[in-house]
Amino acid sequence: MPLPLAAQSALVAAAVAIATATVLLLVPWTPTPRDRFADMVLANATIYTADPARPFADAMAVRDGRVLRVGTYESVKELNGRHTHELSLSGNVVLPGFIDSHVHFIDGGFQLARVPLRGIRNKDDFIGRVEEAVRDKHPGQWILGGGWNNDFWGGDLPAAAWLDDMSPDNPVWLSRMDGHMGVANSLAMKIAGIDKNTDDPIGGTIMRTTGGEPTGLLVDTAMKLIFDVIEKVSNHERREALLRASKHALMRGVTTVVDVGSYFPGTSTEKTWQDFADIYEWAHSMEKMIMRVCLFFPMPTWSRVSDLIDEHGRSLSQWIHLGGVKAFLDGSLGSSSALFHEPYEGDPGNYGLQVTDLDSLLNRTLESDKSGLQVAIHAIGDKANDLLLDMIDKVVDLNGVKDRRFRIEHAQHLAPGAANRFGKHGIIASVQPDHLLDDANSAGNKIGVERAERSSYTFRSLLDGGAQLAFGSDWPVYYYCLSGFRHQPSTSYPNRNVP
Repeated sequence: MPLPLAAQSALVAAAVAIATATVLLLVPWTPTPRDRFADMVLANATIYTADPARPFADAMAVRDGRVLRVGTYESVKELNGRHTHELSLSGNVVLPGFIDSHVHFIDGGFQLARVPLRGIRNKDDFIGRVEEAVRDKHPGQWILGGGWNNDFWGGDLPAAAWLDDMSPDNPVWLSRMDGHMGVANSLAMKIAGIDKNTDDPIGGTIMRTTGGEPTGLLVDTAMKLIFDVIEKVSNHERREALLRASKHALMRGVTTVVDVGSYFPGTSTEKTWQDFADIYEWAHSMEKMIMRVCLFFPMPTWSRVSDLIDEHGRSLSQWIHLGGVKAFLDGSLGSSSALFHEPYEGDPGNYGLQVTDLDSLLNRTLESDKSGLQVAIHAIGDKANDLLLDMIDKVVDLNGVKDRRFRIEHAQHLAPGAANRFGKHGIIASVQPDHLLDDANSAGNKIGVERAERSSYTFRSLLDGGAQLAFGSDWPVYYYCLSGFRHQPSTSYPNRNVP
């Protein structure tokens, strides 16, 4: 009995994409005579080859996760053996595996097993979802989750008061979808020692009532106050998060990710290194890696990354590549902490947050760049991007011209003329189209319609200015993956006339 069309598509996404991506990333491989027969032959397909001379083929043979041959069915059928599984795709499209240029991979794996608040549209459903989680926990256990977006229910921010009645015996921490804000209940704040006398940390905000009492909302570096007291997760749970994330990505045709980690200014840099040693190196040694990762480490630890590359090279194996270092300049639009030249609408004193000292950032960037490391720095607001572009000019002046492939993560809102500066130094704009989809109805409220349409998500202008565009999902900030390809084209976006 033939497989249903949906099952065929899932099989292609999960199996064939892996094989195709392998060919794209590895040196050519020629099978020996004993290996000449395929494990699988895809027939009657529309296979995108990425070869301009022959962009499409109708058959493909695969063995041991590698593509043996792509072409006509006549050219492939000789690789059919007794144990070859032939799958007719009835004309369905086969694509190479996708490479996601910006994810927080381990965090995404954890989020899949925690309180899911993505897509919640009102306060009652928010509370109900947390109540369900509390029923499954013993007193004292943490309730962790995230993905909420207050724009979906009119903009009101959640508070500890929403959570306290249902969770008197369980500390709660629920992150906003952008990862730059979260809400804690009163018990969690008590454990963390947060009260009206707690000062805002540099680069962060404890949101308060008019009387000065914390509301439960923590922004950017203030989140560290909670992170420091959340119960530790076992190595087993952390490793399961990697396996869960990998399967989740492969089911969507993503075969390679750039994992920029979970470091944020004010948090420990050691977590990323522990993830590397306890999760990635373990998975590699136990042959548990099923997709390729390119890892970025916190910039304050640039010398350790340089030493690691000197010792092992940039690729530890076909599965694990050492990418470079990452830093931050500002927060996010959704949490009103992206750094702008002009204030947020309705909040005249708020221009956003600069979360890193510029002199410190410049010095570390210079050292990282001298060591040959690729540098990636988060900048969302127009002022943050201008400051970063100015800093890159200084780095090039001091360290000289070379193929450094500097990455600006997000490059979300740009001042007039900024897009034209990317090409000067071959800067990569690591952008996330799904941010555009989410901000379509909120950017105008945050920074004004005119500013949003003029300066937001200027992909076409970046291309015209010579930038290299790298698309990513920012998972788990946004649901994985490729939802932008499915979004309704009638939606009105900021800068909607710019393709």
